[in-house]
Amino acid sequence: MLATKVGLVDATGEVDSQTMAAVAAAINVQVTRDLPQYWSVKATVSYLTDPKKIPQGVWPVQLVKSLPPGEGGFHMTHHNQPYAKVIVTPNSEEWAVDASHEIIEMLIDPNGNRLQTSTSIGIVNGRIQDGTGRFEYLIEACDPCEADPYTYTIDGISVSDFITPHFYDPQVTADARYSFTGAIKKPREILPGGYISWIDPSTDMMQQILWVDPNKPPVQRNLGPASSGSLRLFVESKTFHLSRQDRKPATEETKAKRSAYREALAAAAATRAQYYK
Repeated sequence: MLATKVGLVDATGEVDSQTMAAVAAAINVQVTRDLPQYWSVKATVSYLTDPKKIPQGVWPVQLVKSLPPGEGGFHMTHHNQPYAKVIVTPNSEEWAVDASHEIIEMLIDPNGNRLQTSTSIGIVNGRIQDGTGRFEYLIEACDPCEADPYTYTIDGISVSDFITPHFYDPQVTADARYSFTGAIKKPREILPGGYISWIDPSTDMMQQILWVDPNKPPVQRNLGPASSGSLRLFVESKTFHLSRQDRKPATEETKAKRSAYREALAAAAATRAQYYK
């Protein structure tokens, strides 16, 4: 299998090169060590220093200041090649989770149209429950568990949790893992802050369960018939900004712990450098 090359590039000019390199290295560990345990993916992630030069054969993930309404993180060139855009918030490194999210989903489904048939779901008395029918779910591997509480760290950098193929199993199976961190405990479970989208074959409509605010119950939405372009582009045009309007950021305690860990790693690296004089 040929390896896919992904390049992380700062188009804002506001992120220092050391941070960019650290985040790219962490996500590279994720896609070479963690993701292939469950998904047939072979890829590398590197830091691109010049946003005006994208090497051939590289799928760029660009850091940007904002995205227009109706535009999500996933994009396609006029040659139908995938790339992504990630919003950078000033004085925050939460964009690293979004970059991890976009890269994982882009690698698992480069065209944004991959569907998986599984048991239907619905909302009953404010809770998500299995139904009796079958839906065709759009595989967006990070959406059901995208909120900050379900992230994990690699070398002090937070990266996104992601579902495994067992997420679409008919029922709970002993020893099965439904997301990499284990935060998802059963098939088709959506964690607070997450969402899932599908095609209902009985109506041919794109539908969705969106759980934006953890303090409120999830909501089922009818997105209508998918328009031209990929299914993921269509879903993101209806969901991307809405899913982030009540997003809960990492707590100050969590941020402090992550920062302290990175500082300890940096101090250890500086000490180790003395060995080579």
